Amino acid sequence: MEEIVGLKELRQNLDKYTSLIQKGKVLIVVKRSKPIFRLEPIEKEEWEEVVDFTKIRKGGVSIGEILSRL
Repeated sequence: MEEIVGLKELRQNLDKYTSLIQKGKVLIVVKRSKPIFRLEPIEKEEWEEVVDFTKIRKGGVSIGEILSRL
């Protein structure tokens, strides 16, 4: 099921809309009454975890540290 939301409303209530998307809701985001993009949940089959940097260090690893080791 799709819901239309304004860009300003999305920015001001990002946590609310993130939660709705995680529950399966699809959002059409509009600016000045024109659709600009669509937000929808990612199917788990579509996402492949390559590295979980939070397993290396609590809170993750900074991009600077990663790049310095390449």
